Amino acid sequence: MDTMRAVTISDFGARPELVELPVPTPGADEILVRIEAAAVNPFDWKVIDGALKEFVPHQFPLVLGNDAAGVVEQVGADVVRFRPGDRVCGQFMSVRHGRGGFAEYAVISEQSYVVVIPAGLSFDVAAALPTAGMSAYNAIDAACGASDQTILINGATGGVGQFAVQFAAHRGLRVIATAGPDMADYLGELGATEIVDRAQGDTVDQVRAAHPEGLNAVLDLVSRPADALRVAELLDTGGTLVSTVGGLDQDALAKMGVLGVNFQNKSSTELLTTIVAMAAAGTLKVRIDAAVPLSEVAAGAAALRTAHARGKTVILPG
Repeated sequence: MDTMRAVTISDFGARPELVELPVPTPGADEILVRIEAAAVNPFDWKVIDGALKEFVPHQFPLVLGNDAAGVVEQVGADVVRFRPGDRVCGQFMSVRHGRGGFAEYAVISEQSYVVVIPAGLSFDVAAALPTAGMSAYNAIDAACGASDQTILINGATGGVGQFAVQFAAHRGLRVIATAGPDMADYLGELGATEIVDRAQGDTVDQVRAAHPEGLNAVLDLVSRPADALRVAELLDTGGTLVSTVGGLDQDALAKMGVLGVNFQNKSSTELLTTIVAMAAAGTLKVRIDAAVPLSEVAAGAAALRTAHARGKTVILPG
């Protein structure tokens, strides 16, 4: 166990590579995890593009991959939350230290967003939960209050979107979800009460025709900032538009009587514990859209980046 395979970049904008690295040694407050599954998120590609380079130093080569799950192999002398043999999942990327989850082994501080997962929860499902699950939960928090409100989730077929449909439905919200015909029935199973079929025409036009009274909230996972004002026209006065893409003109939206929120996720071990428990209990469904061996991730990175996911893409040993 001297070396391991990992998917890394050598600089911002560099092409991912499959390389051999030394297996990391955990520090006093860290754990070493044998990775059994990792999950792909848009955040991983943003790191490659340098989205964080103005805010935090990066160490190269940088192992990619924020979300992963596996088995604790070693613990540092000061670790109290974990022991060898624990099954865990969490957010493993630390650009400051060049660390990530697209590897055979990863080190993470016990103070990071990592939790024990139940024996009945598979590693691939556990790996799919942290970033997308917590983002969806917090985004629904930001978008809606009362349980009798109506929310449009624009871009509901991806990983975050599918989780958001479920969290909104759990709160008693009326959920309108955008989807192609291949995903309509599944989103209905997740709790969407109405499907807007993108193949049938412009999303905004369809929703406006069906809901001329206006909506209470929109969670927009796909629209560019230039399209935001048009989407905002679907909202009733006092409504909320939450964008995970960012770039909302909040002053312009305020003049329309709309609260614009450029979403920033806030992770926590408490929230991750809740989401993991929901998945283990079967009250939160996770759709695995594709599984890719670690050995093929670097070569297939361009295709993974541009794929239109219908759930989560996971990376497995091999």
